[in-house]
Amino acid sequence: MTYRACDQCAEGVITDVVLDEPFRDCGLGTRALSHLRSQYPDVTWRTTLETRLTRALLRRMRVPKAAAGGSCPHGRPGATAPAGS
Repeated sequence: MTYRACDQCAEGVITDVVLDEPFRDCGLGTRALSHLRSQYPDVTWRTTLETRLTRALLRRMRVPKAAAGGSCPHGRPGATAPAGS
């Protein structure tokens, strides 16, 4: 999972989710997103993703679409959350 998170405005944007085919229906995406939320409990998450796979996951997890541009003025560069920790 690739994302940008800003401590100043408490907003985060999920910019990419990659799950290999064997892991798509075993809950790993949900677990990775839950882990991300636990790492940043005060951050409101949004997404810029449009693919069917990620759209379904993020809809189930109640992550809304980000506004155009998808980042705050002082957003940090992307970081990778460990999947499955």
